[in-house]
Amino acid sequence: MKLILLGAPGAGKGTQAEVIREHLQIPAVSTGNIIREALRNGTEMGLKAKSYMDSGALVPDEVVIGIIEERLQQDDCKNGFILDGFPRTVPQAEALGRMGIEIDRVVDIEVSDQAIIQRLSGRRVCEKCGASYHVEHNPSKQEGICDKCGGNTVVRKDDKPETVLERLETYHQQTEPLKAFYEKAGKLVIVQGQGEVADTSRLVLAALEA
Repeated sequence: MKLILLGAPGAGKGTQAEVIREHLQIPAVSTGNIIREALRNGTEMGLKAKSYMDSGALVPDEVVIGIIEERLQQDDCKNGFILDGFPRTVPQAEALGRMGIEIDRVVDIEVSDQAIIQRLSGRRVCEKCGASYHVEHNPSKQEGICDKCGGNTVVRKDDKPETVLERLETYHQQTEPLKAFYEKAGKLVIVQGQGEVADTSRLVLAALEA
């Protein structure tokens, strides 16, 4: 099965991608991870991406699309995959079609902006080991101190409310139109994100089997 996960930043796409990966035994392809992998491996597209990143510029669509195409041609994707973080725009979705890739289903995880701001702004990450906590749902035993290594836990720039609002605005403008694009193609399934990860997972897996 060839899947795309949609949803605003903080909706839990990465977590649900791992749940689906375990359930279907197909790779979860995260855009961020494969760009980093392409950089490490020094692929042609990875080197192109590096030239833009080194200059502080955004990696253009054609390079991101090229990196995705390289990844999806690998043997482990022959029986299907889960795309998390791609496509982000309708032109990127159209590029998938030009690759000859037929997507089976697109699962959109719906979470309100207010819930996402609360979810992300409460996240704390250890500066030293990267362990993640949440002030309400998964607090460290001692406020501001990592349980695992004793490092300081901080609010990442990406999780500050003003940054989250900017990311949500970008999502609504650039990525949300994909819902209409895939609904027209008869591929879209909408799942209402729940407070508990396991509850959302049950809805996501049920949507795949419907």
